Amino acid sequence: MATQGVAIVLVTTQRRDYKLIWLLSWPVMLSNISQPLLGLVDIAVIGHLPDSRFLAAVAIGTTIFAFVYWSFGFLRMGTTGMIAQIVGAQDGSANRTVLAQSLLLALVIALLLIVLQQPIIEAALYLLAPDQQVMPQAQVYANIRIFGAPAVLCNYVLLGWFVGNQNTKVLLILLVGTNLLNIVLDVVAVNVLGMRAEGLAYATVISEYFGLFLALWYCRIMLRKVSGDIVYSALKQLKQYYPIIKVNRYLFVRTILLLLAMSFFTAQGAKLGADTLAANAVLMTFVMLISHVLDGFAHALEALTGKAIGGGDMGKFYQLVSAAAVYSLAVAVLFSLVFYLLGDIFIQLLTSIEAVQEIASDYLPWLVALPLIAVTSYLLDGVFIGATQVRVMQNAMLVSVGLVYFPVWYFTQHWLNHGLWIALLSLYAGRGITSCIGFYRLSKNRRWLPGTDQEN
Repeated sequence: MATQGVAIVLVTTQRRDYKLIWLLSWPVMLSNISQPLLGLVDIAVIGHLPDSRFLAAVAIGTTIFAFVYWSFGFLRMGTTGMIAQIVGAQDGSANRTVLAQSLLLALVIALLLIVLQQPIIEAALYLLAPDQQVMPQAQVYANIRIFGAPAVLCNYVLLGWFVGNQNTKVLLILLVGTNLLNIVLDVVAVNVLGMRAEGLAYATVISEYFGLFLALWYCRIMLRKVSGDIVYSALKQLKQYYPIIKVNRYLFVRTILLLLAMSFFTAQGAKLGADTLAANAVLMTFVMLISHVLDGFAHALEALTGKAIGGGDMGKFYQLVSAAAVYSLAVAVLFSLVFYLLGDIFIQLLTSIEAVQEIASDYLPWLVALPLIAVTSYLLDGVFIGATQVRVMQNAMLVSVGLVYFPVWYFTQHWLNHGLWIALLSLYAGRGITSCIGFYRLSKNRRWLPGTDQEN
């Protein structure tokens, strides 16, 4: 009877864990999926103008800021892990203080970006090398978009704070609301006011600040339920920022390496011809969809495992990881089946160019395999962020990019685009394997809990 009773408790706990993970995951999935749609609307609005240089300028400018801003995506991830553990420890003052410190750090970085805007933009345009007819419009677009940096980076912090406090529904409201406003402003700027690339830039910046003010409003409401006060002395002393900087520096290196790998993939695809580049772009759209959905479970794990570790409950920690693993693997298998059965139909929905359709279809098997290979890396990223064991993420990326991705591409480049896709899948496989090794070592040595070598 005792054994049966324990089994019932475990089953009940697991069901609760599955429900909790799903409740936190689905808003993140929907909010993540809404972001690519915004880019499609921008392209659709400007793409109907008679002069293609405006479309090219927006594409160049969007690429620049996707790279620049996401280089500081650690502000979101680092905040989530630290806040989740603070929530588990039930330290309201630390919750408020870390939020304030992270926002100040984001503002300092944003101001540096604005001060250094000219060399940053000029270097980016030099590397992307747009046509001389496109260059002026791209510069105008970039010179406007850079002033959205404070809103964007502070929003990263606030989004991380919401996830760490297990309020992912706010993410959905913020991102959908911001994107809807941007769509309206895009149409007004281009179709009503007769603006061009600069109109889309202004629309985006206004939407970014709207999102910031909306996030601050929700933050203010949530803080009413958080006890304690900000420790203002911690805002004035540089040494008090060390825990935040320590976490974020590893995430920064990891993010730069990932962006480098993806940029290399695009650049090498471009060398294989316009049709191959377009086919890869179509397939990468599906890769982004896969990552956005699987990231939903990772985000849930960030909040839940961080809280478990902050509360010293390692039993709950492992239960949550197991439950999220079941969800993630099931969704990965579903993605592979869907693309295996319907992949060609999806390709045809994205492009009507027969040459691109044929090339994309040739490389579709790699896309079918990708979710099953990548699922582990997405899942464990969420675990490491929640546990603030982000050095493992950095090291996994260093090994996977430097010792797996580039060498595999070098030895398979004679297979042209197939070799490129093999290298990409090897990157995900390398991340998954090295992350599993890191997870095993942390568990074996009982080093998940901060400041202790003992597992509760």
